[in-house]
Amino acid sequence: MTMDLDASLKEELSAMERAGTLKTFRHIASRMAPEVAMEERKGTVLVLSSNNYLGLADHPEVIAAGIAALKEYGAGTASVRFICGTFSIHEKIEQALAKLHHTEAALTYVACWTANTGLIPAVAGEGDALISDAFNHASLIDGCRLSKARRFVYKHSDMADLEAKLQEAKNARRLFVITDGVFSMEGDIAKLPDILALAKTYNASVILDDSHGVGVMGLNGRGVPEHFGVEGKVDIITGTLGKALGGAAGGYVAGSQALIDYLQQTSRPQLFSNALPATIAGSAMKAIEILAHEPARVARLRDITKVMREGLKKRGFRPLDGASAIIPIIVGDTVFAIRMSQALLEEGVFITGFGYPVVPEGVARLRIQMCASLTDAQIDFALDTFEKVGKRLGVIV
Repeated sequence: MTMDLDASLKEELSAMERAGTLKTFRHIASRMAPEVAMEERKGTVLVLSSNNYLGLADHPEVIAAGIAALKEYGAGTASVRFICGTFSIHEKIEQALAKLHHTEAALTYVACWTANTGLIPAVAGEGDALISDAFNHASLIDGCRLSKARRFVYKHSDMADLEAKLQEAKNARRLFVITDGVFSMEGDIAKLPDILALAKTYNASVILDDSHGVGVMGLNGRGVPEHFGVEGKVDIITGTLGKALGGAAGGYVAGSQALIDYLQQTSRPQLFSNALPATIAGSAMKAIEILAHEPARVARLRDITKVMREGLKKRGFRPLDGASAIIPIIVGDTVFAIRMSQALLEEGVFITGFGYPVVPEGVARLRIQMCASLTDAQIDFALDTFEKVGKRLGVIV
């Protein structure tokens, strides 16, 4: 018997609530910064769950650049790019992104989700093959699912399994290896030099989503390719403007001129979605400029991430190792992760608990994401609060 839609949805929501896995949205009543005002709690809370890695979301120059672009170009194009939806500022931001990634060209989208789901089905079809890391972001997974190419999944960062999949798919017309640069739930980094070497052997192209790497990895924050010294050697890079590069929204694909020309003709989200708002392009361009001229931000982020990780270890926690600005703390099941995040919020630290289906059952976690604007005092407060809550809940002794 067919169920009433709303009744069936309410039933599923009730089941989530009974299981303790229902997600709660917190409401920020100020600019995103290391400390924010939250409607659900009096006073300010310390934010350790934002992708605002460089602390640019509330930077005065980034805000001013966005306002200036809004005043010059208005609220938006009210159209898709190929009809009448391209402003001169779109060309400027795409040139800046291509320069950042050492590629010939770049193309912006309204989100990195649409960049990934617009890129993969456009370049990979029948007769082609996609080989994707098991821990890739959901947008890469969905991009692969939308494609008519054969799909393979290799064990996370397992180069032997990757080569086995490449061997199996070697007769494909086009062959792609797809990986995150920094894996957002683990905080670890793709073995990019090894991936590039294998891809070259099998004449495969590499698609790298470096959303959590840009602004974080490498001496100058240009991402995982810079971290490994392989800039200019990755075929296709996707990324976001909604994390380190201003924190608003927007995504992009960077690669060869031929690739970008082709996506402009065939990528469905590009063809049928309005252009990136000019205000976001303006603020992101300023963020890229600050990144280029203030390498101390990247160094500060790297230094305090080490301080936070080592401080947690000294207090008895066992955060996952990694070189990124993501510090996951595995706590067990989803219900407990949510309970611990709530306890931390009550003490003034805002951090999200992640469980199934974001991560597998049994490895729910709290994920700290560091910000270059955090002060030493704020880091000390965070560590003391983690220790206090951890002891109360029996995570540490």
